[in-house]
Amino acid sequence: MVQAAAGALQSQPQEQFSSSFEKDAAAAIVPDHAVVFDRSLARRVQRKIDWFLIPVMWFGYGLVYYDKAILGSAVLFGMTQDLQLRVVVDSSTTPPITSTQRLSWATSMFYFGMLAGLYPLTFLLQRFNIGRVLCGIVILWGLICMLTAAVNNWQGLYAQRFFLGFVESIIPTGFMCIVSGYYTQEEQALRQSWWFSSTGAWTIIGGALNYGFAQIIGGSLRRWQYIYLLAGALTVGFGCVCFWIPNSAVDAWFLTKEERVVAVERLRKGQTGVRCQMLKKEQLREALLDIKIWLVFFMMAAAYTVNGAVSGFGPLIVSTFGYTTLESILLQFPLGGLVFVFVLLTGYFSSRIRNINLILLILCCLPVIAGCAMIWKSDWYPRAPTPVAGYTIIGFFGPVVFLIINIGMANVAGATKKSFTAAAIFVAYCVGNIVGPQLIKTQTLERHYPELWLGLIICYCIVIILAISLYLHLRTENKKRDKLPSNEAERDKMAFRDLTDKENPYFRYVL
Repeated sequence: MVQAAAGALQSQPQEQFSSSFEKDAAAAIVPDHAVVFDRSLARRVQRKIDWFLIPVMWFGYGLVYYDKAILGSAVLFGMTQDLQLRVVVDSSTTPPITSTQRLSWATSMFYFGMLAGLYPLTFLLQRFNIGRVLCGIVILWGLICMLTAAVNNWQGLYAQRFFLGFVESIIPTGFMCIVSGYYTQEEQALRQSWWFSSTGAWTIIGGALNYGFAQIIGGSLRRWQYIYLLAGALTVGFGCVCFWIPNSAVDAWFLTKEERVVAVERLRKGQTGVRCQMLKKEQLREALLDIKIWLVFFMMAAAYTVNGAVSGFGPLIVSTFGYTTLESILLQFPLGGLVFVFVLLTGYFSSRIRNINLILLILCCLPVIAGCAMIWKSDWYPRAPTPVAGYTIIGFFGPVVFLIINIGMANVAGATKKSFTAAAIFVAYCVGNIVGPQLIKTQTLERHYPELWLGLIICYCIVIILAISLYLHLRTENKKRDKLPSNEAERDKMAFRDLTDKENPYFRYVL
């Protein structure tokens, strides 16, 4: 049946099934009615997609996380002094009171750049060839990263961080849209968890690399400069690989013609579509007025305040517990391991148990709240175990954020609306990351940074409230749709017309 469908489509007039910008790319290779395909062939196609896309995305997003997180290690290797990131605000005391506000703003500038780049680059990726756009921008990202080694003052670091954030903004939104265009709703949770788990893995890998750089004694460069040169070189190499990422399953070069039909046909039931390169104003308007996108937006903003503090200040915070520079780097490993394991576990359970995403999200918020309270209220004597244990379990923010990403992307349809939602999620990500570092006031070190830990506890209480609200909203919407009359032939026709979730009555929301 698949071969017959593929042959019949090739014999049709080109204008009928050509992959135009106005309709879903799937129309180029599948008809309006459902095509019967062999389940074993579908599993083979799924495995081939997994083996090509997931390693690429895992490595790429790992570089994104490593690139922005190495600032936390770089400040322990002399960057603070070299670029005047710490200033004395009161010299009358012993020791003098200093401020790391410049470091906080250096951390935040990355996310201001990402805010500026998210929507233009996300829509650029939708409008043009994915592989070619990613290749050019990722190579530019790598070059900007390497140029960090040439920065010699805090003003230059601000500029570098802004442009770094601008070009990196294309990666997470691009990966989210790629997953939604290749996988069914049921499969997306596990696949999103696979590439997002690299945040935990690269906390460990990056920490190990940084620990190695800490052993450098000689050389004409500072240790933190070597870190950025390596990160940039790895990124340039990844950019070259991006050239081979296909535009969609419709023209995936690593699949045969028969397999491409199956890869597309698998998505018909979920009504999420494959890819449409035309930007549609009506879908933008709908997205702006969609309450569930706003709920997801505020959940992401609140949840990611933790990362803003941990990625830029993690090793510095741990060093205040009485640990050396090298020990502070090594103590990032447990946090990274926890993120890695629990992102994968929540992804697995979400793919196996129906409508459990928001329940898991709420459960994962509780350890984050407990960890913040442990750090804040425990004694910070030299090598104290309690604040380190609390610091480790706040790594549950990783699965919380992953689940927000999955819920956001699995519950929208329409290519332009998907792009808008992906960008909106990471605009919220930027907001959280900008706010997080500003909660760290070095003047309050003696009181254990109370603004930081109280602020994070409040944020995660907000996430829980919003998650409950989203659950009730999506469940109510599904019940309304279940009462509508159903027509299988009509359902099949609507699958690849680039309709939004609101326009398509056969779309069902994932809870």
